[in-house]
Amino acid sequence: MKRSAFYGRLQLGLLLFFTLLTTSPGHTNPVDEIRVGVLYHDLGVWGGSGNEGGFDFNAELIFSPSLDLLSGILRPNLGFSLNGQGDTSILYGGAVWEHRWPRGYFVDLGLGLAVHNGETDEGNVADMNQLGSTVLFRLAFEVGFTIGDRHLISLMFDHISNAYLADPNEGLDTLGLRYGYRF
Repeated sequence: MKRSAFYGRLQLGLLLFFTLLTTSPGHTNPVDEIRVGVLYHDLGVWGGSGNEGGFDFNAELIFSPSLDLLSGILRPNLGFSLNGQGDTSILYGGAVWEHRWPRGYFVDLGLGLAVHNGETDEGNVADMNQLGSTVLFRLAFEVGFTIGDRHLISLMFDHISNAYLADPNEGLDTLGLRYGYRF
């Protein structure tokens, strides 16, 4: 995918992101939470080669329709990670399952799809991960705690890859801190 097409999609996603955020005040808002943070880019733990670097600015909306599942709640999400160094950025969506403990601790597991502006094949770009496909699977794991009823602090890890459905499959991992606000 060309970078200009990706940035057009990213702008459309951001427009949707902030439109949903500002619709109807109060509990009738379709957005249940917003989370923002800074993530270290391309850890190379589970995927990736450490070719890319820098930090990502991450923002995510978690929507209020939910389904009780396995002593937690399952909710849809939409987010993006924008790399500050010009390396691979992503726009993603899917579902987040969250379990909350009475003392404010929580754990989230996320699963969905992501589109990116990075490299897909083994081209001549030696300093970027070769991801094999424009559309990738995204897995996320997050642990944190709630301050009061509305504020959250968390540590999030996520991984994107094509799950070996295409070649190459270097994947990409990020890890970082996020702040959340529950409406």
